[in-house]
Amino acid sequence: MQIDFHKPILKAILGPTNTGKTHYAIDRMLAHQSGVIGLPLRLLAREVYDRIVKIKGAKQCALITGEEKIIPSQARYYICTVEAMPTEKKFSFLAVDEIQLIDDLERGHIFTDRILNARGTQETLFLGAQTVRSILKSLIPKISFDYRERFSDLNYSGPAKLMRLPKRSVIVAFSSAEVYSIAELIRTYRGGAAVVMGGLSPRTRNSQAELFQNGEVDFLVATDAVGMGLNLDTDHVAFAALSKYDGRRRRYLYPMEAAQIAGRAGRFRNNGTFGTTGNCLPMDEELIKKIETHNFDQIRKAEWRNSQLNFSSIEALTESLHLKKPHNQLHRIIGASDENAYEKLISIPEIAQGIKVPAQVKQLWDICQVPDFRNLTIDTHIKLLQDLYRLLHNNGGKIPEVFIEKKIKQLDDTLGNVALLSSRLANIRTWSYCVNKVSWMQNKNNLANYTRAVEDRLSDALHEALIARFVDKRTNKLLKSIGSKDYMKATIKDNGDVQVDDQIIGQLNGLKFTPSKTSSALEAETIRATAEKIVTPEINRRMTSLCGGVHTIFTLSTTGGILWGGKIVGQIDPSGTPLNPNVEIICGDFGDKELKRLSKNRMHDFLKAEALNYLKPLYDLKEIYNDQGASAEARGLAYIMFENLGVINRKDYSNKLKKIDQVSRKKLRDVNVHFGQYNVYIRDLMKPKPANLLSILTAYGTGGDKNPFLPFAGVTSIPRDKKFIDKHYSNLAIAIAGYRVVGPRIVRLDILNRLSDQIRQAQQQCDISGDGKKFQIMQEMLAIMGCTYLELQGVLRSLGFHSKVIETDQIDTKNTDIELIESKPKDLSYLEKSEVIGDKEILSEPKNTSLNNNKTLNIYHHRTPNEDGIIEEVVNTEYWFVNKGKYKNNNIARNNFKNKKQKTVKKNTPGNQRNISPHNKKDTTSKNSPFAMLAELKRNSEG
Repeated sequence: MQIDFHKPILKAILGPTNTGKTHYAIDRMLAHQSGVIGLPLRLLAREVYDRIVKIKGAKQCALITGEEKIIPSQARYYICTVEAMPTEKKFSFLAVDEIQLIDDLERGHIFTDRILNARGTQETLFLGAQTVRSILKSLIPKISFDYRERFSDLNYSGPAKLMRLPKRSVIVAFSSAEVYSIAELIRTYRGGAAVVMGGLSPRTRNSQAELFQNGEVDFLVATDAVGMGLNLDTDHVAFAALSKYDGRRRRYLYPMEAAQIAGRAGRFRNNGTFGTTGNCLPMDEELIKKIETHNFDQIRKAEWRNSQLNFSSIEALTESLHLKKPHNQLHRIIGASDENAYEKLISIPEIAQGIKVPAQVKQLWDICQVPDFRNLTIDTHIKLLQDLYRLLHNNGGKIPEVFIEKKIKQLDDTLGNVALLSSRLANIRTWSYCVNKVSWMQNKNNLANYTRAVEDRLSDALHEALIARFVDKRTNKLLKSIGSKDYMKATIKDNGDVQVDDQIIGQLNGLKFTPSKTSSALEAETIRATAEKIVTPEINRRMTSLCGGVHTIFTLSTTGGILWGGKIVGQIDPSGTPLNPNVEIICGDFGDKELKRLSKNRMHDFLKAEALNYLKPLYDLKEIYNDQGASAEARGLAYIMFENLGVINRKDYSNKLKKIDQVSRKKLRDVNVHFGQYNVYIRDLMKPKPANLLSILTAYGTGGDKNPFLPFAGVTSIPRDKKFIDKHYSNLAIAIAGYRVVGPRIVRLDILNRLSDQIRQAQQQCDISGDGKKFQIMQEMLAIMGCTYLELQGVLRSLGFHSKVIETDQIDTKNTDIELIESKPKDLSYLEKSEVIGDKEILSEPKNTSLNNNKTLNIYHHRTPNEDGIIEEVVNTEYWFVNKGKYKNNNIARNNFKNKKQKTVKKNTPGNQRNISPHNKKDTTSKNSPFAMLAELKRNSEG
């Protein structure tokens, strides 16, 4: 058989990703005198163009995309997007890449048209997946096939958390909002990520990819644009979702689409892996098997629309657009964006009536080809196309350069965040498309270079903004998060406002979305449906970040709320206890259920850790209670203390306390239990942090009244005024906080105990009559209490003390003339200061106590102005004592007094000095002694 070597080659090179198909086509093109290659993406076209320029030089290479045209006069090799291929020009070589897109609902008819009608004079290559083999054979019976095996293996590695993805991973999401949220998480926890999306300019995309290729970042977050031939040195591809919005509906990825993306892993001879991450569910076994074996169902239908259009009239164009398909395996495309725009424009009377000649019909169709780079609503895009039509119609088919120049200048601003710069780039792409339509411009390429320069500046600014946002540490938080590309432009502001098309639809506070007020059920449902698309990804992102955070990211508020980043995300649940608190997550209907459960568990762990850290003494009490080796008395008191959260009123348990021996007391003291004069309490729980935590957990836990008492740290006492009374604090809340209501003041327990110490010292210091019970208010008492003299009087009365005033002329001794000389007590160092055993009060001798140092307390004297206005000190003659009637057995009290350590009072008089012993005081008391007078008053009152 004779071979015709001059017969043009028509071949399909089929196979999975990483088989070198595109590389082979480029080599074949450069072997011819001329050639053109159609690529699926502008990004890929720019990459291939830069590659060929390095080989052949810029003068021999042309680049044609919707927004960019570089066509040197001597160009022989054309690199284009499939839509921009110059079909009217003849080339020796022609190639179309990714032809499996013939079933794409939006662009499939373009690829089908190139397969049916585009040919090279010497060689034609169609590159794509094995899934098109059957339909290609049906449409082009004479085509030959060449199948290529993948250079490396591709295996499923299973699901992985974002924080555990291997380095050199590409994370794939399907909206800019998802891309940005994932990139932010990667920046926070893994150092940074590059971002690649189809909407980026080639300059920005190349700069971002270079960050990843150079190893400056170990992760790249991208949309499915990464699956179309972009060559990246990545080892793993992780899917953040398995569904996407395809321009018409949200659907699951087709197996071939998933394989195209997963195939980016393992370039050339390096094996690659793929898996899922984030909220994405694991892949099913059938899908995994298809991707690993590259075995997919054959494409049965190719989208098609007649490309031989008749522009003689609007009616003729409409008829030619709806021409019957020539083959039963072709499917007439429905809902193409340019066709939808055409139908809406011709329904406008101004346009329909203004078109008179075929050139105007052709121009109208060209206007409909302008892509919606801004991804706004269809009505907004139609408004733009209508404005373009008016400009062209009113200016003889040309767009005034002054108009476009003004539009470009408005966009020539490199200040702003990622969202703002992206918006400007989207707008500049529209005008780039217009200025590259030679038939629309008055002067060829006058504005093309200017538009390109503005786009480059915006691209560089966007690149820097992406680095600042997703790579470098930055101080500015996320200002805007782009929502759905469907019909709305949505933002979530810093203050939580959710805004769609300049309308605020609600507030996102923490994890909870609150919709704005509505006037009808339909409006409310519309807002809810809109908010679900916008808010759910952001809530899921926040919950993902919350679950991965450390304890320090949480704060417990005074109202029982759990704050994360200053926003409330949880609340103490009333079903818990202080040592085993429960949490209720504050989140509405939006958000993933599993993430909600994980977030709730994370906050529960935070509260549990706080309790273990700050409330350890309560756990120690529980251990004593469960200790079988401890005495029954110690275990009993430990149980009582535990049940009362570490503080009890001494009076309520006086009988139990009398029975506790010193060994049991020491065991309790080892866990910081303090036996005070009026309360038994735990010192460590009185510190501000433990006290506040215990108060909040108790108030908002089981049986709590949601009204914790939380005084300022360091406050020794506060007034019991109307403001305090109106808050209706319970005695339990006050006690847990380490305070006690004593007359007109709320006094901290340790301060109340120190007051009792000072009272005993004052009793001994003022022991003139020998009964050891009377004392006067001292300056030091007022100092530790932080109150007035009148308030301290109320405190003492509440503690059971009474006072009497003795005239000044009846007092023959003064505090300044008295010197206390104490005999050294026996060693009681194992006791605490103010320790009470049974009915006896025994003082230990720790260092620096008020009873054992040489410092004398100072009596408080009133200061009043005299007749001349000079402030004078008036001797305080008020004495305080315990009403003996309150003692059940006066004889026991009297005997206890006799057993106290002996004291000697020395009175210094001019000229001589004499010592008076306590047992002789009664004999030496003069009838003018104030205590004799008190005795006389008592007898008179009894009489």
